[in-house]
Amino acid sequence: MRLLLTALLAFATGAALTATVAHQSPPSAVLVPHPPATAATAVKTAADAEPVDTPPDRWPVDAPSPEQVLYAQPRLLRRALDQLTPPVAGVPNLYLVTFAGDGSEDVFRNEAEYAARLFEQRYGRRAHSVVLANNPATLDTLPLASWSNLENLLTALSRVMDPRRDILMLYLTSHGDPEHNLLVDMDPLPLDQIGARDLAGILEEHPFKWKVVVVNACYSGGFVSPLQGDGTLVMTAARSDRSSFGCGSDSDATYFGRAWLVDALNRTPDPVQAFRDASAEVARWESRDHLTPSEPQIAVGAGIEQQLSKWRAGIRAGSPLPFRPGERTGAPATQ
Repeated sequence: MRLLLTALLAFATGAALTATVAHQSPPSAVLVPHPPATAATAVKTAADAEPVDTPPDRWPVDAPSPEQVLYAQPRLLRRALDQLTPPVAGVPNLYLVTFAGDGSEDVFRNEAEYAARLFEQRYGRRAHSVVLANNPATLDTLPLASWSNLENLLTALSRVMDPRRDILMLYLTSHGDPEHNLLVDMDPLPLDQIGARDLAGILEEHPFKWKVVVVNACYSGGFVSPLQGDGTLVMTAARSDRSSFGCGSDSDATYFGRAWLVDALNRTPDPVQAFRDASAEVARWESRDHLTPSEPQIAVGAGIEQQLSKWRAGIRAGSPLPFRPGERTGAPATQ
């Protein structure tokens, strides 16, 4: 059943998005549904899984059914693409895709939605964003954060963007495990997990020359090696063998998310300088709270800093954007 649902969703979404952007370039090759991710058991055991036909208590009573949610994905992705602001001609544009993987905690949705608002409101017409999120409150308003949606969205964006000039930025926020897999979960939907090499493979299938990939999760340093290369900036919230902090049902933002998005990027539009500032701030918080340092990681590929500088040229940054997801506080938890 899981493979059938995934295959049908990938086929339907790919067909719908091809129709949406067909006027912009010739149709690309048909996407082959991805194989089931072996990371699933590393992040969530079978004993924890809910039967597909028995939604858990957190599935909203007034939400579409799980089947309706799955088959709404082509429409939701198409609407997200239709809402993209027009690019500024003749200069690099930045396209941000945010991915909130775990639907059981609002903290990930908070960061994904805030990042999209921050880039569009603070950095103006040369920044464009799409949010993919797993959350009970957005089942009928936002596309799911899933492997299939990410693949199909990137395929559509490769026709909207100038892949040789524009910059793709991915911000992924979720739980991570020691085997370097991201938790992708919206029970009871049968969503595949995404590991470090899985994400590298997804990106390799698309023609983007300039990429910024931010992985905010425990053990996310394991994503650096598979993703790094010329034209690519990789930033992670932790070392490959370290936890990061700040998630949990009582948190409104993770340590790294608050430090990089809310604090640093409200001071500078330079992602690299923002990373340096955020790393220092996270280290101070962890020392204050007597936590094992997460040690965020960065890899700067050839040319990407220069391309980001071209993107920033001429931008007059707007006022800092307040972060107001709600009054939720509590002790930090590991991601």
